[in-house]
Amino acid sequence: MSEDNPVEGKTLLLVDDDRPFLNRLARAMEQRGFKVRTAETVAAGMNEARANPPDYAVVDMRLEDGNGLDVIETLHRANRDARAIVLTGYGNIATAVTAVKLGAIDYLAKPADADAIFNALIAEPGTKAALPENPMSADRVRWEHIQRVYELCNRNVSETARRLNMHRRTLQRILAKRAPR
Repeated sequence: MSEDNPVEGKTLLLVDDDRPFLNRLARAMEQRGFKVRTAETVAAGMNEARANPPDYAVVDMRLEDGNGLDVIETLHRANRDARAIVLTGYGNIATAVTAVKLGAIDYLAKPADADAIFNALIAEPGTKAALPENPMSADRVRWEHIQRVYELCNRNVSETARRLNMHRRTLQRILAKRAPR
């Protein structure tokens, strides 16, 4: 490892089911000095994490065969010093907290570019994230709250609706939509 490049020769596991994105990110990270391995499923990511635990990992939250947090948990058991971040297009506070509890060091919303991902991977522990230029809208805050309660209710729609004093079908419509900006 050189002083110019702190990641030169370090291993990086990328887990994402979006093949074009995965390939672009792999090339970008190789150009930055990582030895990159890729996986497109939770099962393949967990196998890679167990067989040869990487130094770093970037894992998509929602994969076709399950939840990327299972990969984070497996990686953290195999290599407690591994630095992993979670990428997601369906971000909410509850899953971000869960990701950190399972061993992730950061949580980025898609679309995230290679520079943002690289900077998150190499950030010094304890570094505070920059304040967002645009704070969350009221609609986004409402959506985050609903997602948090939904996660606390173990993804039980009826129980979540009851706790939020909301009609179940209304809640289902909200949950089916993407997060507001």
